[in-house]
Amino acid sequence: MPTPPHACPVPLDKAYRLLNHGPTVLVSAAHAGQHNVMAASWACALDFAPPKVTVVLDKATRTRELVEASGQFALQLPTVPLAALTVALGTDSAKTQPDKLQRHGVELFSAPGHPAHTTPPLVQGCAAWLLCRVLPEPHNQQAYDLFIGEVVAAWADERVFRQGHWEFDTAPEELRTLHYVAGGQFYATGASVRVR
Repeated sequence: MPTPPHACPVPLDKAYRLLNHGPTVLVSAAHAGQHNVMAASWACALDFAPPKVTVVLDKATRTRELVEASGQFALQLPTVPLAALTVALGTDSAKTQPDKLQRHGVELFSAPGHPAHTTPPLVQGCAAWLLCRVLPEPHNQQAYDLFIGEVVAAWADERVFRQGHWEFDTAPEELRTLHYVAGGQFYATGASVRVR
């Protein structure tokens, strides 16, 4: 599929802001012609320059296998209309259901300016996307399932993220990102509180 029309590049020095509000993410990875997407609640910004992120990827997941094999992953921020899909991608395993992406109608596109055959696919309908290369930390990966990635490219939907800032107050409701609680329950990002 083509790149979403509202996806605009985010300067790397502002990429950490895409995760600062603690959203649930979709993690995608690809290797040797195979790809997968899973949901993760434990992801966050780690550093500014170069921008780094962390994400917890359980040893039992197919996505983790692809991340370890390729040394890359993508984080994307699903929106309210993708809540049911996010639960499905976090519940179903590609190890037991290899066709899970097709079964759930996941629409993917290639990262702009990056080779599709070596780069993780990105999920349509998200508010932002971060392409990352793994910074190997074998102890953390094995002991805590914790992966560190350096953000090498980022994009956001310009209707909700402009000039380095989230604009949820003025964006369409369907572009709000998700915060997972438990048992299939999310909260959508709410109103801002500004302190001057």
